[in-house]
Amino acid sequence: MHIILGLIGLATAAYFLVIRARNAAHVASDLSDMARDVRSAARRFGFKRQTNIHPVETIEDPNLAIAALGTAFVEMDDLPTKEQRDALNAAVRDQLRMSATDADESLILGHWFVSECHGPETAVPRLSRKLYKLDGQASFEPLLSVVTATAQASNGDLNAKQREALDEIRRAFRIK
Repeated sequence: MHIILGLIGLATAAYFLVIRARNAAHVASDLSDMARDVRSAARRFGFKRQTNIHPVETIEDPNLAIAALGTAFVEMDDLPTKEQRDALNAAVRDQLRMSATDADESLILGHWFVSECHGPETAVPRLSRKLYKLDGQASFEPLLSVVTATAQASNGDLNAKQREALDEIRRAFRIK
């Protein structure tokens, strides 16, 4: 009887290890898919990584900077919902006149820019200054429309971090 119990225990342990190995393979596959998405989005927008230069400083398209700022704004909410992300995607498509694929890729790349800045709190000032350098005051209105549409998708209220981000954007655009 003890031999049968030992075999059952051994079979259970082997099954457990196989399941864990399969889950690890799925996670690795998801990570490689995510990296592939970022690389393809970067290629599509003509982004080239340069040595000793922060990735945000290499942005040449104001629409990409607006999408990255919208991503940072959404990520300042505690747990962004699917509705907020969908609203951001729709606002980027509508305000920046992008196709669905371009909007998706710009948001993927925007998320990467935010992560390269080590979070949305540090990304907002850097991206705002870069956007102002690229396009001046002309980008403020589309950016504000994207941020407003995203805020309305939640409960319409901004949290303290988002209010501070709006103040930082106003400072970067030299608006009183």
